[in-house]
Amino acid sequence: MKEFGLIGTSLRHSFSKDYFNQFFEDNNIDACYKNYELDSIEELPKLIEKNNLICGLNVTIPFKQVISSYLDVINPKAKEVGAVNVIEIIRENGHTKLIGHNTDILGFKYSISPMLKKYHTDALILGTGGASKAVDYVLRELSINTLFVSRSKKSKNKIITYDELNEDLFKKHLLIINCTPCGTWPNIDTYPPINYQWTTSKHIFYDLVYNPQLTSFMQKAKEKGATIKNGLEMLHLQAEYAWKIWNSNKSDI
Repeated sequence: MKEFGLIGTSLRHSFSKDYFNQFFEDNNIDACYKNYELDSIEELPKLIEKNNLICGLNVTIPFKQVISSYLDVINPKAKEVGAVNVIEIIRENGHTKLIGHNTDILGFKYSISPMLKKYHTDALILGTGGASKAVDYVLRELSINTLFVSRSKKSKNKIITYDELNEDLFKKHLLIINCTPCGTWPNIDTYPPINYQWTTSKHIFYDLVYNPQLTSFMQKAKEKGATIKNGLEMLHLQAEYAWKIWNSNKSDI
């Protein structure tokens, strides 16, 4: 039986395990999916060495950006983004090769694209973690200007703090994507510290969080007439593309 799995530090409420095991059952696939909680990314080589049944892995917080040095090859798009969420594992002639991919890119692209109007030319990306890099890549590919919002000022361009986010900037950026874990169960009462009073009916509030389905971030925007969407469809799409990589060796994804 082939094994697949998810690596991260806290995986108790992860989406992937139930999704893939149900997928395997529904399609009579002789495989299983497990959660592999790691205290450090340094534990990855030992995990793969000890279990030669593992054929592919998903990667989540906090390893998406630090995993690159443990990979043999990184897909060009994933390299440009600077984050990996899928590992393809090839075992041949006693050698193991790890290839990094980013399916968040396609998952977000096909989830957000149908929502966009001509006036969605500027976007605020809340958070600077691995998922935010894929979001930024997609939006720039769609010719949408991006501005990161973070709790602390960093020595990078295109980043402001929440304190620097004024009404003019808010109303110019009609697409707002939450790439932080704020609002994730069980901390459902938390939300990014922006001024929701500035929200208009032209705004789209997209939350990568999917549990709960309606986050406080989304609820506050909905009350002001904004269009809202959570990250569940993106998760389904990125998982489908991950399976294509593992099952069909589609290294161009």
